[in-house]
Amino acid sequence: MEREIAWKKYTEAASRELEELSRRYKDFLDNGKTERECAARAIALAEEKGYVSLEAAVKAGKKLKPGAKLWSAPMGKAIMLFVIGKQPLEDGINIIGAHIDSPRMDLKQNPLYEDTDIAYFDTHYYGGIKKYQWVALPLAMHGVVVKKDGTVINVVVGEDDDDPVLCISDLLIHLSQEQMQKKAAEVIGGEDLNVIIGGRPLKDADEKEKEPVKANVLKILKDKYGFEEEDFLSAEIEIVPAGKARDLGFDRSMIMGYGHDDRVCAYAELEAIFALKGAPKKTCCCLFSDKEEIGSVGATGMQANYFENAVAELLELTGGYSDLKLRRGLANSKMLSCDVSAGYDPNFASAFERKNAAFLGRGVCFNKYTGSRGKAGSNDANAEYMAEVRRIMDDAKVSFQTAELGRVDLGGGGTIAYICAKYCMNVIDSGVAVLSMHAPWEIISKADLYEAKKCYKAFLEKA
Repeated sequence: MEREIAWKKYTEAASRELEELSRRYKDFLDNGKTERECAARAIALAEEKGYVSLEAAVKAGKKLKPGAKLWSAPMGKAIMLFVIGKQPLEDGINIIGAHIDSPRMDLKQNPLYEDTDIAYFDTHYYGGIKKYQWVALPLAMHGVVVKKDGTVINVVVGEDDDDPVLCISDLLIHLSQEQMQKKAAEVIGGEDLNVIIGGRPLKDADEKEKEPVKANVLKILKDKYGFEEEDFLSAEIEIVPAGKARDLGFDRSMIMGYGHDDRVCAYAELEAIFALKGAPKKTCCCLFSDKEEIGSVGATGMQANYFENAVAELLELTGGYSDLKLRRGLANSKMLSCDVSAGYDPNFASAFERKNAAFLGRGVCFNKYTGSRGKAGSNDANAEYMAEVRRIMDDAKVSFQTAELGRVDLGGGGTIAYICAKYCMNVIDSGVAVLSMHAPWEIISKADLYEAKKCYKAFLEKA
């Protein structure tokens, strides 16, 4: 059942829509390299579309009518958008949910040090990465520093053309005979991911100053951003690849960028919910979670209760909360867990089972199950639900394919699907195929982004 490449069906008008969507998506990627930045950008876009804060509506005790648009952003790192439907919430919600955290390096709480006249940041990598991929390339610094008085300082270094960039050095090939004999997982160790940030000593430094280069960096940070070394204790600084997302290929059919996993699905969700007209039949939700790359834990991960809490507030504002209504509403809900899939790569064909692989350009991908080896950790979607999803896709003329994540015994992965399924709602994984997943620069097809938006819109309207 090989699927046809989606590019063959596009009219000139559809091709123009695809390119405009891709342009907007690249802008979203460039301005959203952390979960905080993604959430802030989504809120700004939502408010332009008439969405209002759920917390403000709760405080005002405002009764919500069909068509009302609301947003909520737990701790500024996750976000939920709702459009109230004509049917009671007890009848269920149509949910499209992605995550907006991506693999990266985080600064340790005591990160700054000097060694042999070079200043460094000490890091702790986040999520599953091949550590050797992060050396010898331009890096940027994004995040927030929160001072003791509560002042929040936003920091971005390495993105403007006039900005300096940061870097992790690698060993020169001439001295790498021993290094080259190591396993790939050991070529660069976690404690070797030290970011070069300076090499010039503080001018007129006291002769007693033992770390004049570090002192100069601290002076620059204080002069430009207004924070001290102690303030790193209450900072969240992420080290990410520097630079913009770019069209890939002579035909510009693909996009290379940082964070396609899983911001490509997140952005397709945004476009889909913004495209809804008037009040939908059922309440619709666009959900972005945090911490998926490390198990969906913590107060902003999907295992927290913020989604359930938000639905409880909506029940109160649309006719009255009860625990039974909440349970019924969640159980009656339907969800697409929108996460990327491993794109088939002919350079590494042996890692895939071709008949059940996702191919770039063949449309949005459905994974009936993920997990590892014997489906461990998987949400295994019901056949009845898969049939319903097929019908919705075919009726909306969405190009789609099905896949597994590589050969059965080779690996696997997880999403937020199994967490949401605990409410007894129907959930299936749906996303975009990616090459070089979890590398600093990942690759997607513009056609798959376009089909994902169409898929998510159709699901919100018809599920």
